[in-house]
Amino acid sequence: MPEKYEKYVCTLSPELQQQAKDELNEDPARRQEDIDAIRKWLKKQPHINARMDDWNILRFLRGCKFSLERTKEKMDMFYTCKTAVPEWFANRDPDEPKMRELLQMGVFVPLPQKTADGVTILLGRFGIFDPHRFPMSDIMRLATTVVDVLEYEDESVTIKGIVLVNDSAGSTLAHMAAFTPTIAMKAAIFMQDGYPMRPKALHYINTPAAFDTVFNIFKSFMKEKMKKRIHIHGSDLSSLHKHIPPSLLPKEYGGTNGTVEDITRHWLKRVEARKQWLKEDEQYKVDESKRPGKPKTSSDLFGIEGSFRQLNVD
Repeated sequence: MPEKYEKYVCTLSPELQQQAKDELNEDPARRQEDIDAIRKWLKKQPHINARMDDWNILRFLRGCKFSLERTKEKMDMFYTCKTAVPEWFANRDPDEPKMRELLQMGVFVPLPQKTADGVTILLGRFGIFDPHRFPMSDIMRLATTVVDVLEYEDESVTIKGIVLVNDSAGSTLAHMAAFTPTIAMKAAIFMQDGYPMRPKALHYINTPAAFDTVFNIFKSFMKEKMKKRIHIHGSDLSSLHKHIPPSLLPKEYGGTNGTVEDITRHWLKRVEARKQWLKEDEQYKVDESKRPGKPKTSSDLFGIEGSFRQLNVD
C-alpha cells in the first residue's frame, strides 16, 4: 500500500496565487512535482523525522522561493534547531499551567485584521510577565506555538508575511537581563535560517532606557536586510500609526480594532483547538546519531560551545 499524505488544498484567492507566482516562483503546474521531490529527499535523510504532508513541505518551498536546494537546507536547519533547543518546542500543550497563563495574559497574539497589502500583524507584550517566574525559554515556547498555529491555519501568511509589533511597556532590568546574548543569537539565527516565514518589519514601542543596549546585541546577529526593516518608536504611538493605521490596532494602542482582551480570548481558543496537533509535533526532529557524516553540535549551529540547557539563563 502506498503511503498517504494530507494533500494540499489551495485556499488562496486568484490575486494571492498570482503574487505567489510573481514573487515566490510558484508554478501551479509544477507545485506538486516540487513537493514530491522534497518529500522523496526527506525520506532519504536518515536523521530527519519531518512532517511529510504537502502543506508542511509547501510552506518551506514558499519560504525559499521554490529553490529546492534552499528548501532542503532550511528544513534540515529547522528540525536541527528544533532538536537543539527543545525548551522552545517541548510540551506546548495549552493546558500546561505556565503555557496557559501566558496565553491568557496575551503576551503574544496575532491581530485579527491584516494590513492593506495583506500582511499579518503580531503583537508581543514582553513586559507584562514576571521574568522571575517565566524564563525566556517559556516565552520562546509560547512564540513558536502561536506562529506555528498561525502558519498552519492561514495560508496567506506564507505569501504575504508578518509584521511584528513589540510593546516593551513594563519591561524592567530583569526582563532585559533574561534576554541573554545566547538567546538573542539563537532567536535571530532560527528566525532567519530555520523558520519558513517572511518577516516584513519589526516595530518597537514603549522601549525602556536599557533597550538600546540589549537590542543592539540582538541586531548584531541579524542580516542586513532585516536591520533595514527595524523601526523604533519609543512611546510615540503616532509614529507607529504612520506604518500601521489605527484601524488595524486594538484600542489600547490608539486603535479601533477591538481590545487586546478579546483578541487574547480568541487566540486561546485557537491554540486549544490545536492541542493534539501540538502534542504530535514533538516527535518531528532530528537524530544526530543518524546524520550522514559528522553530527551537528550547538557550536556548529550557533557558533558557541555547549548545549542550550547549559547556556540558558533562567
